[in-house]
Amino acid sequence: MQSPAISKTPLEVPSDKHFPWFSPTGLRRRRSTIIAGMAIVAIILHLGLRFGLSAAPVVYQSPLLFVLLVCGLPLLWQLLGKLLRLDFGADLLGGISIVTSVWLGEYLAGSIIVLMLASGEALESYALRSASSVLSALAKRMPAIAHRRTEGVVSDVALADVSVGDILVVYPHEICPADGVVIDGRGGMDESYLTGEPFQVTKTSGSTVISGALNGESALSIRTSKRVADSRYAKIMEVMRDSETKRPQLQRLGDQLGASYTPLALSVALIAWWLSGEPLRFLAVLVIATPCPLLIGIPIAIIGSIALCARRAIIVKSPVVLEQIGQCRTAIFDKTGTLTYGAPVLTEQLLAPDFEQKEILKLVAGLELYSKHPLARAIIAAAKAEGIDIAEASEVSEPPGQGLRGMVCGRRVQVTGRNQLDTAQISGVTQLPPVSGGLECVVAVDGLYAAVFRFRDAPRRESRSFLGHLGPKHGFSRLLIVSGDRESEVRYLAQQVGITEVFAQQKPEQKLAIVRRETAAAKTLYIGDGINDAPAMLAATVGMAIGQNSDVTAAAAGVVIMDNSLEKVDEFIHISRRMRTIALQSAVGGIFFSLIGMYFAATGHLSPVNGAILQEVIDISAVLNALRAAFPPKLIEDFQSVKTIF
Repeated sequence: MQSPAISKTPLEVPSDKHFPWFSPTGLRRRRSTIIAGMAIVAIILHLGLRFGLSAAPVVYQSPLLFVLLVCGLPLLWQLLGKLLRLDFGADLLGGISIVTSVWLGEYLAGSIIVLMLASGEALESYALRSASSVLSALAKRMPAIAHRRTEGVVSDVALADVSVGDILVVYPHEICPADGVVIDGRGGMDESYLTGEPFQVTKTSGSTVISGALNGESALSIRTSKRVADSRYAKIMEVMRDSETKRPQLQRLGDQLGASYTPLALSVALIAWWLSGEPLRFLAVLVIATPCPLLIGIPIAIIGSIALCARRAIIVKSPVVLEQIGQCRTAIFDKTGTLTYGAPVLTEQLLAPDFEQKEILKLVAGLELYSKHPLARAIIAAAKAEGIDIAEASEVSEPPGQGLRGMVCGRRVQVTGRNQLDTAQISGVTQLPPVSGGLECVVAVDGLYAAVFRFRDAPRRESRSFLGHLGPKHGFSRLLIVSGDRESEVRYLAQQVGITEVFAQQKPEQKLAIVRRETAAAKTLYIGDGINDAPAMLAATVGMAIGQNSDVTAAAAGVVIMDNSLEKVDEFIHISRRMRTIALQSAVGGIFFSLIGMYFAATGHLSPVNGAILQEVIDISAVLNALRAAFPPKLIEDFQSVKTIF
């Protein structure tokens, strides 16, 4: 087959305009880096002039005075603004230390403090970028163009110009630029960078593809189902921009620790000065007490955990949920698509006399090959599971209100609903079994009632084990199902998965009322996948959307599980618990070592210069510890080994 003509346009180089959420933070980052660099140069010049060239004091002190004047004043101005806003953060100690060091003529100690404060800001920016390296790598992998086919001609277009319904060609070893459906070609795609699954996923006509997946050896033509900006890849990119602009409760806890710590450090410094009569001890205590950027360990741990979640196909839209999920004690679940697969399974075949089960299943499966009804897939799957060779059908038709009909193996087969039966054309309908819960279809063969097939939405194979471990492993005391489905269906599922509290046939406003009532009693986790779950998600302490069935649901949720799996819910809970542990380790651990240093400084065993160096070591250690949150632990979920297959 001849390849379509390709019209090449100049290749567009990726830039910040494509991914503005990863652009530099600007002046603040550059300024702190420049100040830190100037302080290092000044300290080196000071040491060289003083000990290498034995210069006069006025000469070897001049680099330090320059740094304190040019670089220290902007930092002091910034801290003065915080003081006027009554923001008594821990970095206020650094400003007091700079002023005190100049007053006492300890210019080297003051310059080291300038270096510490400036490098703190630079280190924070670097650490946040390092923690989000997974997302940065995703951004760099995204192509700048897409190959759009129009009337047989393929041309390169910018991603922003791709619309829903466009036909795109994804060549071998290229990154898929948008979500869509394969319309031509057969091959495989590596989705491991997004899903974590270490294998290629087969793609053929009708298969869905996700942006960011790496195509295999064959070219595929896809019809886009979403704009590039709305695709899965773009949603992962947006996570960093949203998370960096929101201050979760745990980060505020860090600010509170700093605000309490500042008056304590000042009190110790003043007491040391008063008891010893040596102002140098006051300065030494303040220097070692300065915890900036010590408390940046908390936001770094948060950003790192968000990045880890993104790599595991978990989108954290509201960073505060990382703290709140560990405090939830009531879990509320929607039914369809959450605890179930959202796809019916054939569970019963009730036969009329003189008909054989495998024969009827073979006939019906042959006819259902031509149907797009959800029940058709369940019937075909059941036939294949029994090893039945599905026969070809002919004369297939589906008249409105009459169900599906056709010829299979020389027999006239009709599949319809109980309320659509034409008793004038089908005999034996008096043998129909009574109505039961779930879905059903009626089968007629050669004008005779033959069988009733009954279906139920199958529970996920991990549902029971997942729910069973929420209490002992994660502290949940109550589990509820709140669903809009019929009572019989919901209770059937609840029995299968081990939940006793059931609310069925609930409208969205009723779901909302239930969640509000439960949230008033204890913090709640709500997991759903449909549009009717959105209000309940907003009312819950933590709203979680599973799957990608509704953009409305995703907008209401604090967390979006991109892969349709309860395992990812467990992963998120573990990542959250680990994030809190690491964040508090960095903050409280750093303060603890600073308190020890304050004791030695107050008793005269630590000079201001040595204290500044020691504090820098403590700060760097706290940041490095916080960066661990961005890397997956050995155990990221703990219930796989006890899955139950229904």
